[in-house]
Amino acid sequence: MSFQYDERLDGPLPTHDKAALVAELGALLPDLQLLHATEDLRPFECDGLSAYRTTPMMVALPGRVEQVQALLKFATARNVPVVARGAGTGLSGGAMPLEKGILLVMARFNRILDIDPEAGTARVQPGVRNLAISQAAAPHGLYYAPDPSSQIACSIGGNVAENAGGVHCLKYGLTVHNILKVEILTIDGERLTLGSEALDSPGFDLLALFTGSEGMLGIVVEVTVKLLTRPQSAKVLLASFDDIGKAGDAVAQIIGAGVIPGGLEMMDNLSIRAAEDFIKAGYPVDAEAILLCELDGAESDVREDCDRVGALLRTAGATDIRIAQDEAERQRFWAGRKNAFPAVGRISPDYYCMDGTIPRRELARVLKGIAELSAEYGLRVANVFHAGDGNMHPLILFDANAPGELDRAEALGARILELCVAVGGSITGEHGVGREKINQMCAQFNSDEITLFHALKAAFDPARLLNPGKNIPTLHRCAEFGSMHVHHGALPFPELERF
Repeated sequence: MSFQYDERLDGPLPTHDKAALVAELGALLPDLQLLHATEDLRPFECDGLSAYRTTPMMVALPGRVEQVQALLKFATARNVPVVARGAGTGLSGGAMPLEKGILLVMARFNRILDIDPEAGTARVQPGVRNLAISQAAAPHGLYYAPDPSSQIACSIGGNVAENAGGVHCLKYGLTVHNILKVEILTIDGERLTLGSEALDSPGFDLLALFTGSEGMLGIVVEVTVKLLTRPQSAKVLLASFDDIGKAGDAVAQIIGAGVIPGGLEMMDNLSIRAAEDFIKAGYPVDAEAILLCELDGAESDVREDCDRVGALLRTAGATDIRIAQDEAERQRFWAGRKNAFPAVGRISPDYYCMDGTIPRRELARVLKGIAELSAEYGLRVANVFHAGDGNMHPLILFDANAPGELDRAEALGARILELCVAVGGSITGEHGVGREKINQMCAQFNSDEITLFHALKAAFDPARLLNPGKNIPTLHRCAEFGSMHVHHGALPFPELERF
């Protein structure tokens, strides 16, 4: 499906003579690789949310900061929108280009500039892959904690843009908790430093503001990340349940007992079967749900925590509990979870990956609600959760070639996100808003809050040239969509009362 920028809702974009812009930019930066032929632009039409596609006006692939600065100054002077892109693994349409804009691809900034084992830091360019940081730090006994499922491909610049998490974010935090400093370029090419190599820096916390801003405030050109010491020991427990509600209750009991696992993940039967068929991780395919609980730290502490968590799981109704017997089995257990998305892709022509966050206490209620919505829309849903922190990833299975199924999948996804808001949660946990969830922003925030977001955007980018039409809806869009902000705990739709 081709996604068109809605100028009626989000404001008009400037129109330029493409040939003239290409010639002028080529003359300004003769060593900049610039793609503009239609066949060269096709690979850049979307990010990981491939249901929506737009062909960019042109694609720039710089290799030096000076090229990026010159391009941004050029875009500012001519009022040309710019969308930044890293590895293109995002799942919310945040890096989807504009047909009237420049797509700025930062993939060639892929060098690890410095690793300081004594300070426990690494200084890297934005195109460095997430996993490559840990691989480079491994000889020093260090690693980078945030580990999205796409870590083999996703870039650290994209992680900063989306505030990415991963299966170990419950204990070790999201990207915002694991970076110290970013170097950015503003829309007019000015270089700024946000944060510092100290644990705190004076003034407003612009580093936290920038992290998760989805390319709307500036372009990342360098990141200083924290590195952690590898735990002495790590054990994974795999617990099977005959009821998904019992698995949800087990999560609450573990956290309530004061245990903070390194990772605490849940999968339902549909995702279990898909992952086992794909990875052969050793999952029990007859279980209605499984929990993967990783405990790490000093050897004696891990042994005690395993006994304690095992008892909690049995009390919660686990039908079977297994502990990975060696590192190879531990890696297999995690491989099944981290490959759940592509595994589900093998059992359905298409799937739509959602991303919402809920209070842990509402897990059983929301799962019941998703099951009812799944039946209402006639589409299967495979549930994969970062259960420990309430970040859920329902995968809606559909066939884009079947008339109306994509529309139904979108509508079902919207209802799931609105259910998350209704129980006190959020429309995203780590994938960002992008274009995918922009309407649901109207369900989560009121007009005053959205106006404040626009004011923050204007402070960095007054002409709205960086990634326009993403993340923050206009008030006009919310009026068209229907203002559904949850006021004073009231649910946005009466029919959601049944959940």
